[in-house]
Amino acid sequence: MLRLSALGDATHTVPVVRALRKAWPDTQLTWIIGKLEQRLLAGLPDVEFIVYDKRGGRPARQALKEALRERRFDLLLHMQVALRANLLSRLIKAPIRLGWDRGRSRDGHRWFSTHQVREVPFQHQVQGFLEFPRALGLDPDPPQWDLPITSADHDWARDKLPGEGPFLMISPCSSHRLRNWSVAGYAAVADHAARQHGLRVVLMGGPSDLERETAAAIQQSMRESALNLVGQDTLTQSLALLQRASVLLTPDSGPAHMASALNTPVVGLHAATWSRRSGPYHSLDLCVDRYAEAARRFRGKEPEQLRWGHRIEEPGVMDLITVEAVQERLAAAMARSDRG
Repeated sequence: MLRLSALGDATHTVPVVRALRKAWPDTQLTWIIGKLEQRLLAGLPDVEFIVYDKRGGRPARQALKEALRERRFDLLLHMQVALRANLLSRLIKAPIRLGWDRGRSRDGHRWFSTHQVREVPFQHQVQGFLEFPRALGLDPDPPQWDLPITSADHDWARDKLPGEGPFLMISPCSSHRLRNWSVAGYAAVADHAARQHGLRVVLMGGPSDLERETAAAIQQSMRESALNLVGQDTLTQSLALLQRASVLLTPDSGPAHMASALNTPVVGLHAATWSRRSGPYHSLDLCVDRYAEAARRFRGKEPEQLRWGHRIEEPGVMDLITVEAVQERLAAAMARSDRG
């Protein structure tokens, strides 16, 4: 399997692993994966990881070449269409190379595969990845995740968040700045969540300057209190945090898909991307989605006329999302939690 990044797509790939392992328990499975993504999924059983550091330049490519020099595989699942991954796939010796269909290919991806998955228009990414085991004659539905979380990670999360909550987790930043919602919007929804729903607000995210600055600004703009854990957890500890959440509020980001895989309700914020394709799989009904409006305003087209997966990452696009719309979806998420 070749899928380097990103966190969300690596999470989407886990049901493929589960389907392959269930059908072929004795098959050796090797996953060539990004450095950060491997840290999230290192606990997956019966998977050999070969880590490629995409920031490592020529030395990283040479290290991967050496690791694969004497290896022969029966099958390559080439699950990433970016040029870097396409070129790296040439280092993998396999007679059958299964890649994406024409509609989802780019950067010459089809030239690096011998077979392609079937083309299914307007398919969510989780189901898109499951086309790979389907092409091998397997039935991968329903998708299974069972993300690995250690008891030490659970202990850490309980120590940081004692009691039963309820907790509203806010992971305010995507790795794409123009997918991020406003500080004022997050603060207003957080205050409303605390007052209206009795939620304990927790800010979470990675250690980047953007994430730290955004979290600090949200906390400063709030009238109610919030616990700021940004930059304090590891990736696997963040899974334990997300599992303790009553609901997660986030843009299109890795944590959205990690939380969804754990069956934590997610209020996803979408305007730059379409939740129909990349929203949290188990919480599509809870997303605030303004992609159609963005397509008309910024591209002059209906969303169905754009290439599947097209991003509308324009200044101001996330301003199409209103505080009132997010509050309404938060109420729906809390009603879901109350039911079970």
